[in-house]
Amino acid sequence: MTASQLFKINFIVKEVLRVAYFPDSFLEINGVAMTSNKLTGFVRRRGYPFLCIYAGKKTEVTQDANITFVSLKRSALSFRMDEDLKYDPLFQRHVSLVQKELEKFRPDVFHITGLNDVSIIGAYLAWKMDVALVGSWHTNLHEYAACRLRTKFSFLPENICYSFTDFLEKRILDGAKLYYRMPQILLAPNQELIDMLTEGTRRTVRLMIRGVDTEIFSTEKRTVNDGILRFGFVGRLRSEKNVRILADLEKALFKAGKNNFKFLIVGEGDERAYLEKNMQTAELTGVLEGGQLSEAYANMDVFVFPSETDAFGNVPQEAMASGVPALVTNQGGPKFIVKHGETGFIAKNFDEFVKYSIELIDNPKKLAEMKKLSREFALSRSWDSVFETVYQAYNEAKVFLDGKKKLRKKK
Repeated sequence: MTASQLFKINFIVKEVLRVAYFPDSFLEINGVAMTSNKLTGFVRRRGYPFLCIYAGKKTEVTQDANITFVSLKRSALSFRMDEDLKYDPLFQRHVSLVQKELEKFRPDVFHITGLNDVSIIGAYLAWKMDVALVGSWHTNLHEYAACRLRTKFSFLPENICYSFTDFLEKRILDGAKLYYRMPQILLAPNQELIDMLTEGTRRTVRLMIRGVDTEIFSTEKRTVNDGILRFGFVGRLRSEKNVRILADLEKALFKAGKNNFKFLIVGEGDERAYLEKNMQTAELTGVLEGGQLSEAYANMDVFVFPSETDAFGNVPQEAMASGVPALVTNQGGPKFIVKHGETGFIAKNFDEFVKYSIELIDNPKKLAEMKKLSREFALSRSWDSVFETVYQAYNEAKVFLDGKKKLRKKK
């Protein structure tokens, strides 16, 4: 059987695979950590054998029913990549411990989630132990880096700043493509990334969307009914999220004669000070979790998500589950979630953010219909169906590598 034929296999999971999972983010508050915890919840309910290796507060191995957790402590030389996410240049010191646990567990498949200290160990040991490897793309790291660098070097002339950051963005993306050639099968959250990775890695790339918990995020959690329209945002208050548009939008709405509105902004980051200084109606809550986050979403009327760098966009989907239509840009993954004119709007530029915001202020009947359709859409996005397709990808990677091993033996 040739390698090309193996790609065309109609695969069926005939056995429960033993999976070793290396999430770059697990205890933090972000989309990767949320997806990772949903995955462990899925395998716990199904009783699947699962080994989860992640960066934790201390180095220890624990067992929880069918899941083995390996927590690895980062060193004092770790440096911050985000609000609560770090990178440890000495993380490879844990390789021997991880390999020992892997040999006890005997995985059929490894799963890495990005280019970080945890996943690098996973990629290396998958190669060393000759075990199938699946890689999922969660974060547009190259775009995040470029956005943050543009903010730091904003004192330079614009053409010099953009030439420098565009060059670095391309180099980071080239490095990511090289890294993602190691897995046999890749998972990506939207068609643009599927196309980019297919071309850049020559690997098979499958779609992995994100689910949403429609019980946690629900219209029933709403607690306000004061007639004030609330524009909402949830996420990191960082330059890559383009959050300064929220301040510009507020000014534009005032200029258009609108005043019966507020902004409800959930999250933390170095752009918070700018928003506090430049917005009049904004309530900035900081990071919320659990019931407080559910309530905040449900108290919004229109979700404004101006990020151009998100690979998927978990938060617009959580907003829609709460009955809140979303305004998103035409860049990145969120535009694949929103159905233009039904569950929200896809804005091509800032003027369209203003236009659609005014339309929803002036047309409460239209807004009410979009709220209903947003909730209906979210009800179709179950996490179980997402992870069932992930397990199909695991099986496909194993079948492919097993075929390659047979070819090597024949030679």
